[in-house]
Order: sequence, then C-alpha cells, then structure tokens
Amino acid sequence: MTHALSNEREGNSDAFVSVILPAYNVARFIAEAVESVFAQTFTNYEVIVINYGAPDSEEIERALDPYMEQIVYVKQEDKGISAASNAALKIARGNYVAFLDADDLFLPTHLSDQLALIQSGSYDLVYADASTFGELDCPFQTVMQGNPSDGEVNFISLIEGRCTVINTTVVARLEPILQVGLFDENIRSSHDLDLWLRLAKRDGARMTYQRKILAKHRIYEEGLAADDLRSLEEEVRVLTKTSQRTDLTTLEQAAISRTLPQRKALVELWRGKERLRDGDFKGAIQSFSESHRLAPNKKLRMTNLSLRIAPRLFRRVFGARLV
Repeated sequence: MTHALSNEREGNSDAFVSVILPAYNVARFIAEAVESVFAQTFTNYEVIVINYGAPDSEEIERALDPYMEQIVYVKQEDKGISAASNAALKIARGNYVAFLDADDLFLPTHLSDQLALIQSGSYDLVYADASTFGELDCPFQTVMQGNPSDGEVNFISLIEGRCTVINTTVVARLEPILQVGLFDENIRSSHDLDLWLRLAKRDGARMTYQRKILAKHRIYEEGLAADDLRSLEEEVRVLTKTSQRTDLTTLEQAAISRTLPQRKALVELWRGKERLRDGDFKGAIQSFSESHRLAPNKKLRMTNLSLRIAPRLFRRVFGARLV
C-alpha cells in the first residue's frame, strides 16, 4: 500500500533523499519520528515507512493516518529488518538515502548538514553523533561517548570497532549500496555492519563522520537489545562471513584474526552469564573457560575457580555483578 508524496523531486537536483523508517512495535513513537523528518530545514525528500509484520500494525496505521498522503507506506510480512530495509531501498527515488529508526528523531538540520558533508568529499556514506534521551537513565549523554569513532573510517577500523557507524544518523549514496548488494537478508542482527563492511571494500569507497549531534537516540526498556547474546552471535557470524572474502589484504586479514577471537570470547562470556543465572554451573564453567582461552582474562580465571569450589555461593554473592 503506497500513497502520494508531498515532496516532489526538484527537476535534475542531485540532492534528493529517501528517508527509510522500518516500523515494528513502534506505534507510540512513529508519529514523532515522522514529524522530525517533516521539520527538516532541507525539504527535497521522500519518507518511506516499511511495516514488516508489526504486531501493532493497527496502532501504527492510526498514528500515521494524518501523514498517509505525505509518505510512502508499505506493508509486508515479517522477514526481518534487513528485508524491510531492502524493500524500501528498491523503491527509493533518491540519489541519497537516510535511515531513521522509528523510535529515534532527526534534529532539524540533520539532512542539510549531512548532505553538505557527503558532497564535500564525494563520500559514499557519512554519519554523525546523536544525543540520548528517553525513559531510562543512560551513562552517556551522546552515542559517540559510548561508541567512539577515532580516525579514518575504513574496513579495518570498522572491523576493530575503532569506528562505529550510528545508523540513525547515516546519509549514504544509494548507488554504491545497490552495487554491493543491499542488506544480507539472512542476517537478522548486525546486518548494518555487514553492509558497511562491504561498502568499505568497494573500489574508491569513502566514508566519514562528524561529531556534531544531529539526531536523538531513544533509550527505553523495549528498545534495549532484547538478547545481547544473540546480537553478539550475529556479529561473530558477520565477521566469520567477512573473513571468507578472497579479496582481503594482509592487514585486513590480520585485523579479523585479532578481532574475531575477542568477539567469540564475549559470546562465551554472555553465554556463561546466562548459564550461571539458570543454575547450569557446569555449562557456565565451560563457557567462562572458553572465553578465557580465546581472550585470557585474570578475572575469568578467578571466576572459574570460584565456580568449581562453591558454585551456588558464587552465584548468590557475585552472579548479579559478574563482569
């Protein structure tokens, strides 16, 4: 189901943006998100809302009803956020695309400031910082305080986590994304990292960021990662997939070889915490031992020793504070 647009592409303008909002369980936020796009100082855009099997579809559509003549609205079955984003990318009319999580907000100059940056150096992708707000306290006032970006954005800095793309601030050229194959629909989480890595390997790829706060990232209970372990497992899957490329340089292969064991160690750490919480002491010891093997850690060694000696006492006294 699609609707007419209020923003018509201005002749041969090379700055027309498709703003993509995947929608799933965001009925109470989505109108505010759409309003934040309509409040942009830059006005040559379209808004594509993709409802991918949301259980709150009726509520989403009621919230969007006042805007239906101003947006493109598409419904499809739940095949994941990657498939939803791809569906939007395939119908996007813009030279550029911007991604907005439907529980986040753009600040008024987001599109104009990011377009100025991306055009200043013929970049493929740019991102910025976002302030945090919402129902829960956050130890960081901005996303970059918790996930810093340091130095040049390239394949290696993305692999090693020295640069972390803040998705709700991304503005990117559409054509390179189409060329590298869109989001991998087999990846349910970390699909964005997978795409940015493939984009970074494109010949002549250029990516950068600015530290200016251009969006607001909402922190709330339902919006937190529902399953940190599964998210980490998907990141390992992305890194493993990437390691199998045949066009990696020696330095890129070395970066993956350093990073992959660290991420696998984190998976085992979280798996061990889940097993400890569930009273599976033998399984917890196995997971913590494997985590320590992959990334030696004195604290984990002491954890294993304590679990072997007095597992129930350890869980009661230290379990909630474990790493």
